[in-house]
Amino acid sequence: MRMAFINKLCQLAKEDERIFLLTGDLGFSVLEQFKEAFPKRFINAGVAEANMIGVAAGLSLSGKVVFVYSIIPFVTMRCYEQVRNDLCQQNLDVKIIGVGGGLSYGTAGPTHHAIEDIAIMRALPNMTVVCPGDPIETEFAVEQAVSYEGPIYIRLGKGNEPNVHETIPEFKIGKGIILKNGNDLNILATGNMLENAKIVADRLEKEGINASVISMHTIKPLDVDLIKDLAYSGEPMFTIEEHSIIGGLGSAVANILAESNSRVIFKRIALPDAYIKNVGDQEYLRYLNSLSIEKIMNKILKEINNQPDDKASRRGSIS
Repeated sequence: MRMAFINKLCQLAKEDERIFLLTGDLGFSVLEQFKEAFPKRFINAGVAEANMIGVAAGLSLSGKVVFVYSIIPFVTMRCYEQVRNDLCQQNLDVKIIGVGGGLSYGTAGPTHHAIEDIAIMRALPNMTVVCPGDPIETEFAVEQAVSYEGPIYIRLGKGNEPNVHETIPEFKIGKGIILKNGNDLNILATGNMLENAKIVADRLEKEGINASVISMHTIKPLDVDLIKDLAYSGEPMFTIEEHSIIGGLGSAVANILAESNSRVIFKRIALPDAYIKNVGDQEYLRYLNSLSIEKIMNKILKEINNQPDDKASRRGSIS
């Protein structure tokens, strides 16, 4: 996803001289092509993230289109007050690119894990939160961010995530994408869990269970209409995210269902409300925390096997 981001940004910067890129002394082996092509529009602010957000705000007020890039904990939590006061309160067009969603930096330990960022960023008024599911969605998100009004947070993975979409999707910030249609259950995934969700659905199909897969790439504003439509179908609904079970996609969807009087079966699959002290690569930590493909599939099978097959009674009244 990182390379999809920088390749698209360089392409856009050739056509738009307003585009600036700031980094907090990170992005080595990724950002060099932008720095070399547009040296006067690239700023390394050093290990001074709070100041970097202030500089981004000033550039935005000067009519520039500003992208800010860093590892997620450093570009969200370390400078949260500046994001809140300098960007959100003034509703400035600054694009925050956070790298390393979830457990991407697993070997660096819990200081580098990104498990609370969706929750805190979507709590900010005026902030838009986008979590692309693959490099294709990343390119669309970056392209649309240039003209998108107000601050936006784009949460990326770290490595060479594969393309999950087999065809070019109709991507729009704020609208979910139905990746696969099924009539037995609905899986809503965000960010770097989209690949696992698709694999789980394919394996369920071999078991005779047809699951829909929906890419909920935008957490805020959430695609409320799509969620209500899925709930009205009466099929069990599962959210999958590499984020704390508190405050992320699952919480956002739960709010909609609760306020819509929905009785649909709904379960959140996410990281526990705990700091992960184990050290290892992303796949190893996913396995330990029930986000591996096998454990996600087992959770879904256990849930649907324990539920009565009465879809009509689960529809309820959607308001």
